[in-house]
Amino acid sequence: MAEQKMGCVLGETFNKMKPYLAMISLQFGYAGMHIVLLLSFKRGFSHWVFVVYRHAVATVFFAPFAYYFEKKIRPKMTKSIFFKIMLLGFLEPVLDQNLYGVGIQYTSATFAAATVNILPAVTFIMAVVFRLEKVNLKKVHSLAKVIGTTVTVIGAMLMTLYKGPAINILFFSHGGHHEAASTAADQHWVTGTIMLLGCIVGWAAFFILQNNTLKEYPAELSLTTLICLMGTVEGGIVAAIMERRPSAWAIGFDARLLAATYSGLVCSGIAYYLQSVVNKAKGPVFVTSFSPLSMIITAVFVIGAVIIVSGLYCVVWGKTKEDSAAKDIKSQQLPVVIDMSASDNNINGTTLKTKINSHHEEP
Repeated sequence: MAEQKMGCVLGETFNKMKPYLAMISLQFGYAGMHIVLLLSFKRGFSHWVFVVYRHAVATVFFAPFAYYFEKKIRPKMTKSIFFKIMLLGFLEPVLDQNLYGVGIQYTSATFAAATVNILPAVTFIMAVVFRLEKVNLKKVHSLAKVIGTTVTVIGAMLMTLYKGPAINILFFSHGGHHEAASTAADQHWVTGTIMLLGCIVGWAAFFILQNNTLKEYPAELSLTTLICLMGTVEGGIVAAIMERRPSAWAIGFDARLLAATYSGLVCSGIAYYLQSVVNKAKGPVFVTSFSPLSMIITAVFVIGAVIIVSGLYCVVWGKTKEDSAAKDIKSQQLPVVIDMSASDNNINGTTLKTKINSHHEEP
């Protein structure tokens, strides 16, 4: 009886922990994507094309599972549901990811990663507007949400002011060329910041609309597949307009294929599915509250990789030096080689001369 009670308690605890474990695990997946994307983008992979390939991979892989496992529970498609799925396919796969790609080019990878930290605050504000979250300042948990949102927004504003355009305290010019270059850089930074903020708003709106759509279409796996399908179609149209180089669409067994496959399976297919399940149970604010972990995990991964590579380099360097020293010692200990043939000839010649001299001296 006691064992059954303990098992029930453990089962209930695990069920309560499922949403937390799912969202934390998902941040590890996003961290891996950041590292893979860094390699592929450095090799010239267009983010417009990447979005298309990423969701095409997710669509092809998850469509059979959605058809088989949800064919009995999948509701009929209506105009309202279809319109919402089209909008979902545009908000996250197309708008969010492409704005992020442009914004990171105009600012920096560090700034773009830090900007994602305001996603929970933006989602909370939008959830309050659409009445998915209630605010009661007399309760501690509601007050904590408001304070946390305010601090996050203030931190984002300070970060933008610090990393953004320089503010001249003294109103004088430092030269026409320098001023023009500074103005161009400032304009790029402002544009990139606007792009990143638009990316965050689109991502937050995706979770708000996803929560609403699940009430009419409670088939998470099918909804995930349809979002990826619409993302592929809509992203393909945008990519065809923005990226006209045929070489940009080329892909082989390289970092591009790895980025598209990994991001499609983990960060589109699995991510959309887990987020929809947790969003349905806990709401959009809960889903986005774990997003800052991704930057921390990515930093840990990078630091760990640097440490591992440094350690391996030290081992290889030490082994190389050890082998070189061993060769030097061995060369110093080699025996002296004597040309025995020359010695034999000398000896034989001496003996022969001795015998001839002895013969001539005989009476």
